[in-house]
Amino acid sequence: MTANRRQNVSPSAQKSNQKAMNAAVRILTHRDHFKNELKQKLQQRGFASEVIDAVITECERLNYIDDNRTALVYISQLKRKCFGKRHIRLALKKKRLSGAVTEKILLENYTEAEEHENAGKLLEKKMKTFNWEEDSRKRRDKIYRFLYSRGFNNDVITDLMRNLAK
Repeated sequence: MTANRRQNVSPSAQKSNQKAMNAAVRILTHRDHFKNELKQKLQQRGFASEVIDAVITECERLNYIDDNRTALVYISQLKRKCFGKRHIRLALKKKRLSGAVTEKILLENYTEAEEHENAGKLLEKKMKTFNWEEDSRKRRDKIYRFLYSRGFNNDVITDLMRNLAK
């Protein structure tokens, strides 16, 4: 906070703001958090909403929190774990990131080719367990359900299944 704002705030409010800021910094030292995550964690610690808003504004000003940066890191983590776009989109929605921002970041950072490659890697890794199924239709259905549950769309799955049949 700036010196001008501190002069207009009572000493007890200043102390509360400082405690909340310290808590926010402690939370953010472990990993990046989305703005809403930080707000929720500060609420759980019992800080007033005005104090939380001031702390979040200050954290944004100091570049301690940045939803776009955090989303990029989160997307790259989920890509490494071989999740599809649909799963990542839902995960970001749970983190309360807006739809337009999510779509923009996904379009820029997760291409169709990457999604197809991740699905292929995942299928190759899991194929041993699917080969136990003798009935080819059941095997195909299990593969489809598995890939769909990991967030891959129908086009990617269908394309992989076609390549698998060859």
